[in-house]
Amino acid sequence: MNTKEETVFANIETTNSKQIAILKKHFPNCFDRDGNFIQERMLEVVNESDVELSKESYSLNWLGKSYSRLLANLPPKTLIHADVEHNSQEQHKDSENLLIKGDNLEVLKHLVNAYSEKVKMIYIDPPYNTGKDGFSYNDDRKFTKEQLSELAGVDIDESERILSFTDQGSNSHSAWLTFIYPRLYVARELMEESGVIFISLDDNELAQLKILCDEIFGEQNFLGNVIWKNVTDNNPTNIATEHEYIIAYAKNKSQVARKWKSNLSDVKDILVSIGEKLISQYSDAKELQNAYTEWFKENKFQLGQLDRYKFIDKGGVFTGSQSVHNPGKDGYRYDVLHPETQKPCKEPLMGYRFKESTMKELIAADKILYGKDHNKIIELKLYANEFEEKFSSVIELDGRLGANQLRSLFPEMKKAFTNPKPTQLLEKLISYVCDGNELILDFFAGSGTTANAVMNLNRNENTTYKFITVQLDEPSKTNSETFKNGYKTVFELTKERLNRVNSDNKTNGFKIFETVEDFRVEDDENELSLSNYTMFNDVLLSDEQYSTLLATWALYDGSELTTPIIDIDLAGYTAHLCDRHLYMIAPDFSADALKALLHKLDDTDDKDFGPNKIVYYSNNFDSSKQMDLNEALKSYTNKKSIEIDLVVRN
Repeated sequence: MNTKEETVFANIETTNSKQIAILKKHFPNCFDRDGNFIQERMLEVVNESDVELSKESYSLNWLGKSYSRLLANLPPKTLIHADVEHNSQEQHKDSENLLIKGDNLEVLKHLVNAYSEKVKMIYIDPPYNTGKDGFSYNDDRKFTKEQLSELAGVDIDESERILSFTDQGSNSHSAWLTFIYPRLYVARELMEESGVIFISLDDNELAQLKILCDEIFGEQNFLGNVIWKNVTDNNPTNIATEHEYIIAYAKNKSQVARKWKSNLSDVKDILVSIGEKLISQYSDAKELQNAYTEWFKENKFQLGQLDRYKFIDKGGVFTGSQSVHNPGKDGYRYDVLHPETQKPCKEPLMGYRFKESTMKELIAADKILYGKDHNKIIELKLYANEFEEKFSSVIELDGRLGANQLRSLFPEMKKAFTNPKPTQLLEKLISYVCDGNELILDFFAGSGTTANAVMNLNRNENTTYKFITVQLDEPSKTNSETFKNGYKTVFELTKERLNRVNSDNKTNGFKIFETVEDFRVEDDENELSLSNYTMFNDVLLSDEQYSTLLATWALYDGSELTTPIIDIDLAGYTAHLCDRHLYMIAPDFSADALKALLHKLDDTDDKDFGPNKIVYYSNNFDSSKQMDLNEALKSYTNKKSIEIDLVVRN
């Protein structure tokens, strides 16, 4: 049985403290007993691994980079609170989807322990820093210039200049990079090894973001830069801007699928529909083909990647594909007889990609197309409903669709949100990267497009995706329709959109959490004193503070926000069990409660109980209670062979 005291999130962090901790964990031999890093020993490890060393390097530097790295390492200064009323509603109570209100950097830090390496795809649409989009960096972390100088490792002059743009607000490149760096840095920790992040932006920060992402994700994990053509600009200018960018990086490119294809295509759906309509009208094969040929000639220019689908039979619209060819080394070789000439058809240069037995099955299923005679190589018949769209580096999708979708959801407003992304864009990205049941994260929720897209896919494609989406409680502009219709903040609009989509789609709802202020110790100047920082002061907790403390601790200990927390009765004292962690917060812990706890630990028939970690709130346990609990568990012989980790938090 281990006993340890900890002040939650109370460690003093510096710019590189987390990175040093990782090195100490994995390379303890590279540190002396005083904690000093021994570079030569690390070089020995690297040389033994045949890693090539280079003295050349290329990086992006800006005013505030050291500060942004410090922000990435600092612990959260808030707690997590559940919207109990919303979450207990029938349509939401069993949901694993999350809408979280709060600063996204704070939220990401809260999520790290429980959701590390669980997110398959991240999509974000951060402020573009156009000078007109409302972005102005203003940080509420309060440091003196001396504190920042020491923690970030910069001189006093630089510290003063950093504090100047964080206090007064700025939309400079430095301010934007300082804003985005820690968010991307922490977000990477949440990604699966095969995870992917997509970031929407325009020309203003594209060059800077590419280099920044090379540093955070690794240049070798760059997947590509997508051009989204979303508008036609007929205004006279030097170069008409008709696109935005979506930059893509992997957590580990070697773990990402080699090919991305999507079965989502509006054009495909149209071809399938027109095929079904004509098949119901024409029973004669020749008349059916003639009718479709006439339609095809009129609409071919609108079919894009499907403009080769010019045939139809009773199975639907189809085309011929050369995918019978072996694409690489020498394939299978055998004769395929032409049905008319009864002579072997011309073989592909590298042979067939299928075994002869598979080819016979395809012929029997009428899936092979022949030329007029045996001098033409056969093709594979592909129906439109089998079409999978490649992920092109250029996406053409009308950006106005997003606004139209919001108008259909909020008919009382002409403009509920500025430049919302179309759900089709997110549905497409998700369908390329994911397989149907993964976790999707968007920590710049805006109007809630990503969560809406997940709900649409789950309804229309029978998928079981889950989402986490985060939105700051940002005030709506007072002259906006949103404000005039009662939505005082962007978060309120986001929540209402998801409620309306959930009602229409009959999806499995979403739960709401938010960050709230902690009960921190402040110094005489009302600034956070890092030397005496504690998360909880010695106060009597209200019911709301009690539940907030419990939710925050469970999340910190690695339990997902949707994990049930079960009340445990210990002779009238209520403890709480979550993922084999037992939490004791209430102040009325008694000798009878201790006996009840030991009895439950002894009860081999109680399969649902068996904590391996007991956490109690020291502010509500006087010294005698703490001593009794420590001694009882220290001398206790656990019949379940579970090592109890007793954690004291204040």
